[in-house]
Amino acid sequence: MIYTWAADVAPLLDPIIYEAYYREVPQWRQEKADRIRFSEDRALSIGAYVLYQKALRESGLSTEMCFNLSHSGHYVLCSIADEKEKRTGCDLEKIGTPGMKVARRFFCSSEWQYIREQESGEEQTEAFYRYWVLKESFMKATRFGMKLPLDSFEIRLKDEGAPVLVRMPEHIRGEFYFHEYPQKEKGFFAAVCSEDPEIDDMLRWMTL
Repeated sequence: MIYTWAADVAPLLDPIIYEAYYREVPQWRQEKADRIRFSEDRALSIGAYVLYQKALRESGLSTEMCFNLSHSGHYVLCSIADEKEKRTGCDLEKIGTPGMKVARRFFCSSEWQYIREQESGEEQTEAFYRYWVLKESFMKATRFGMKLPLDSFEIRLKDEGAPVLVRMPEHIRGEFYFHEYPQKEKGFFAAVCSEDPEIDDMLRWMTL
């Protein structure tokens, strides 16, 4: 089973609260945050790892289990597998102006067609961000990340049920499954991709 948590890092914009959480994370994470220029982005980096630490305590899962982190806007996301060999990726993206030129140039033709055929601008925006977080979560789950061209694998959105991976590069082995966590009222979309077909429906909110 894959479990996913989310949190708002707005409290970490307070320098006193940020410093308190900063002391709780490992030195390598502190150093990573120190290299980040803007305070809002440092808060996301520290907040994502604090969320992971709290999720471990809440779930009782081991640090040996596969996990992945993501952040955008002022929200952070953490997915953890309950089996260490199950590769897992997650992605969260703040809703803004959709990158239609990116989708047209780099997505698969079927994916771009799906976006373009949506009746309204709002529906096109939703389709774009659904694809974006699904693609990012798959790239992270495979551990190839941005080395994978966006059109080297194809995802089919469904009106009902989870999206389906219908094509992927030959050098990638395994079966991958998706689950979406649309949070339009909070201004973001999120998705998880894993080799484990059992992905919890619940997005578990945690206060930092």
